[in-house]
Amino acid sequence: MDRKYEVGLSFIGCTVDVIYDPADISEVTIEYEGYEPWKARPMVIGERAGKRPKLPEHLGSQPADASRLLGAAQKQHEQRQHRQARAISYTCAWNEVKGDV
Repeated sequence: MDRKYEVGLSFIGCTVDVIYDPADISEVTIEYEGYEPWKARPMVIGERAGKRPKLPEHLGSQPADASRLLGAAQKQHEQRQHRQARAISYTCAWNEVKGDV
């Protein structure tokens, strides 16, 4: 059977039982545990349900020119380097005196 029947959004992904007469498949009966059996008719796709038009290029996906994550990491690194550059380091004094500071 190569027809599509509309059964409702709440049954997406569910496995249902389909009962039909092979001589007349214009209407099928759908059964699902916990629900009353109901009739489903073939899905009719109207003229307004055609293919979606393509999005304009400015609304489509654009290739990334830089990584926001790497940019934030670079900014954080620069801030850390700036804070460390202002700190006093006694390693130079230790090397110059070669003894107790």
